[in-house]
Amino acid sequence: MTDDEHAIGYKVLPRGTPVHTSDGALLGTVAQVLDNAREHIFDGIVVRTKDGRRFVDAPEVARITNLRVTLTIDAEQARELPAPRGGGWRRLLGR
Repeated sequence: MTDDEHAIGYKVLPRGTPVHTSDGALLGTVAQVLDNAREHIFDGIVVRTKDGRRFVDAPEVARITNLRVTLTIDAEQARELPAPRGGGWRRLLGR
């Protein structure tokens, strides 16, 4: 983390923010931020990767800063992330 990097809330996470795995690999960039419309809680992010869009569930997000998102999973585990699917989500970005 750099001096100008600081934690931010998911509601202000901008599209295009780099997403890194726990071992430092660049997975892709934020395409959408999702929250559970019924419970009004962070549900996860959709990441634009070289292999298409992937859904990252909230528990797999370790840290959100103004410069990056860091996941709790490593690059090998990230290869198994599912494509996003419809549901009760409210999109915060990419409407």
